Amino acid sequence: METVNELSSGAGQRDLLAEETDNLNQFVYASQGQRFLNWLIDNMLMRFGLSYLTGMAIGLLLSVIAPDFLSRIAVSEGRMTFDILLLSVIVGYFNYVVYYTLCEKLFKGYTLGKIITGTKAIRQDGNELTFKDALLRSLSRCVPFEVLSGFSTLTWHDSWTDTMVVKAR
Repeated sequence: METVNELSSGAGQRDLLAEETDNLNQFVYASQGQRFLNWLIDNMLMRFGLSYLTGMAIGLLLSVIAPDFLSRIAVSEGRMTFDILLLSVIVGYFNYVVYYTLCEKLFKGYTLGKIITGTKAIRQDGNELTFKDALLRSLSRCVPFEVLSGFSTLTWHDSWTDTMVVKAR
């Protein structure tokens, strides 16, 4: 009975609101240096690890469904043609979206870079990222010049998706 009276008097509601506000205030934004290291580490992994694996898979797939295109790539001897450039850009964006979406969702806001720097991505309300949040963050990173928004506390992919990167330790 006392609990009901406290809630109906409004005192309990204020305590719940104050507690929620305290939870929001306990997060400390990741520094620009940490964010840059996150980007650098994750991009190195994508470019030298994931891109290699994706390239091998695409090569095998092309050898089955489009051997003429694969032959044309092999004969080009390193010259960059439009179709090779387009394929490279598509693979790069695909890797970006897959890597960040899967890592930030499956590893609860962490990527390899965030693990090393002790940061993690969370929603503005303090909850864990949903799959939709992780996917939208990843797609937002594909906007040209988005990386330049890293000079502020909230990057475009943070502000557009109501997420943030905070210090986890």
